[in-house]
Amino acid sequence: MASAAALAFVVISCRSNLSEAAKLDLKTIPVQVVDSMFFVQSENGRLKMRVEAPRMEVYEHDTLSYDLFPAGLHVYGYSEDGTLETTIDARQARHDKYPDGKKEQWSAFGNVVVRNIVKQETMETDTLYWDNSEHEIWTDCYVRMYSPSGLMQGYGMRSDEMARNAILKQPFDNEFIFGSDSTRVVVDSVNFIGPMLKK
Repeated sequence: MASAAALAFVVISCRSNLSEAAKLDLKTIPVQVVDSMFFVQSENGRLKMRVEAPRMEVYEHDTLSYDLFPAGLHVYGYSEDGTLETTIDARQARHDKYPDGKKEQWSAFGNVVVRNIVKQETMETDTLYWDNSEHEIWTDCYVRMYSPSGLMQGYGMRSDEMARNAILKQPFDNEFIFGSDSTRVVVDSVNFIGPMLKK
């Protein structure tokens, strides 16, 4: 009699858990979560790109798989001689991967900042797209572009992925030119090799 009661309890407990599991929407649950994600891409032994994120969530679907970066994304692009040339920072990002494996697209959202360290240029926008196969970045949103010679702003931008030749699609008529300042000192702290300064 005691074993029958125990068996009934186990069956009821399993049914309760199964009903809770049936309520879960698997499309909204990541199949994998990675904390402190670090990714490096190289070509012929040369470092091309480094990607860091506090958190990555992987979602798998039949028609589209994607990775979400809800806590931000930091991308570092290196030139042919191994110098850090471009950085991209965003509050959130998404990486879409299509079933054929040939097409993928990155999207960055929220206070996106693109810096070309070599040219000392900075772009700020709200949304940025990167096509890995075409090696291009672009946006249709409002863009501010800073350079040593001045500030430009407008809507829409297209450039190569290293932000070497960014072009505004619809620039505003006004352009701000900064006067030269003899006291200005530019230090490339990212590529500087030498003793570390005390904080």
